[in-house]
Amino acid sequence: MTGARRRRVVAALATTLFALLTVLGSGAGPAHATGYRYWSFWKWSDGTWAYQQQGPALYVPQDGGVDGWRFAVSPDGGQDAARPGAPGDFATVCAATPARPGGKRVAVVIDFGTPADAPSGEHPPERRTACAAVAAGATSAEVLAAVAPPLRYDTGGMLCAIAGYPRAGCGEALTGPQPSGGGSSGSGPELGLIAGGAIVAVLAAGAVWQLRRRR
Repeated sequence: MTGARRRRVVAALATTLFALLTVLGSGAGPAHATGYRYWSFWKWSDGTWAYQQQGPALYVPQDGGVDGWRFAVSPDGGQDAARPGAPGDFATVCAATPARPGGKRVAVVIDFGTPADAPSGEHPPERRTACAAVAAGATSAEVLAAVAPPLRYDTGGMLCAIAGYPRAGCGEALTGPQPSGGGSSGSGPELGLIAGGAIVAVLAAGAVWQLRRRR
């Protein structure tokens, strides 16, 4: 076989490899995950925010406690939700609120989130803190109602809005792109590239065999 013909065969193999890798790479787009836009509920404990396992209508904070609220789009519930962006400093928040007999004081940190978390057409208010002076048996829902009305709930009792924010929506699911490689299973891009490389190797071996046969 002439040198020109060998060069044409090598060029054809290179073109095949490039095309195959392009096709395989096009399937390696971003993964999609579901997040939820909602108010998460926290309590200040041992110098950090801890996710509240009880709902605000059931949890009864103690005198000197700190409740935290954060509005955000979070990929999962529980500890993976976005935390309030300010510490729970009871002494500072409630410094100007005197204690009263038979009642309690609870500091509240309300973080309305970022513009990226906001529903379309809305802008989050500035983060705020407040000190609720309430009855000793008041729940966190009553504490919040005392310092940040109006509150909005859905028919299932889920808190949808604090201080009127957001105007609409309640825990809606949002699906969007997420960087690939986050625990995907099955024949992902890596397996596809390995398989593609094997196919190209087989093609190359066949071409070499054909070249030797025709000499």
